[in-house]
Amino acid sequence: MRKTKVLAFTALMAALANVISVFSVTVAPEVKVHFFQVAVFLCGVLAGPWAGLVGGALGGLYMSWTAIPFIVGGIAILGGACGLFARKVRPLFAGILAWIVQAPYVAVTDYVWFVGFKFLPSTVAWGKIATFLGLLTIEAVISAALAEIIINYVKRAGINLSP
Repeated sequence: MRKTKVLAFTALMAALANVISVFSVTVAPEVKVHFFQVAVFLCGVLAGPWAGLVGGALGGLYMSWTAIPFIVGGIAILGGACGLFARKVRPLFAGILAWIVQAPYVAVTDYVWFVGFKFLPSTVAWGKIATFLGLLTIEAVISAALAEIIINYVKRAGINLSP
């Protein structure tokens, strides 16, 4: 029964992440802020690291299609790492630590994307990457805080995915 609940929850959070990805806030030309990470954090914290990894990979499909193809791997790392850290720390800190684990992946793959596929000069690429890393840090902190609030309500409601 637990496997069925985890599978269904993972699929639901992946779908929710993709739906949330459609909506964004434009903060500058070509710079949008998304909060789909909330669903990925919920998946990792409530269903575990494997569910977070799978939910993150599937939950990143829309962003991968519309932004940078490498996002799927990064969001998988985010969800899996969040699930691992959530075993020891509260969800807010698990999300932030997961972002710290994901950040090098983002920097390297974004560099490959901008220099190798978009043919931008290295200095321009690093400028874009620095901006994105700053925005992604803000997204991760806000998303982790929202996930922690939601998780508190989920636990109070008696919803449990553990055996």
